[in-house]
Amino acid sequence: MTINPRKLNTFLMFKLPSAYITGVRTKYLDDTKCIVTVKHRWINQNPFKSLFWAVQGMAAELTTGALIIKKIKETNEDIAMLLVKNDASYSKKATGRIYFECNEGKLIDSVIEKAIESGEGELVTLNVIGRNSDNIEVSRFSFTWSMKVRA
Repeated sequence: MTINPRKLNTFLMFKLPSAYITGVRTKYLDDTKCIVTVKHRWINQNPFKSLFWAVQGMAAELTTGALIIKKIKETNEDIAMLLVKNDASYSKKATGRIYFECNEGKLIDSVIEKAIESGEGELVTLNVIGRNSDNIEVSRFSFTWSMKVRA
């Protein structure tokens, strides 16, 4: 099965309804990057009238998770993935449409290759930047994933 934005958005509707209901949507996915957007609305705002931090986190995590899922599917190996750590910082009020982008597909390739060769769990830390429609950074995330070939 090929992983693409449309299939990921359908997956969200059935398996991660809170992300779907709050408006998290995959807009772009290729071998090197993933872009996920979410628009500030009543359903996903905080008391300060900006995008709730947890909604930003869901969108940011999806960029990294989607890239990893796509890469794992392409290997035809049975590889387990698990989020083991995340960090976030917020630099500006998130209003309007926010774009979360991860450009580290090549790094994922090398870590998956290493996990397949070694048979051991491997860690990768992926970075995501959230920007508003004026291309101003509003948040920055890092997610550390563990990947291991199942025995």
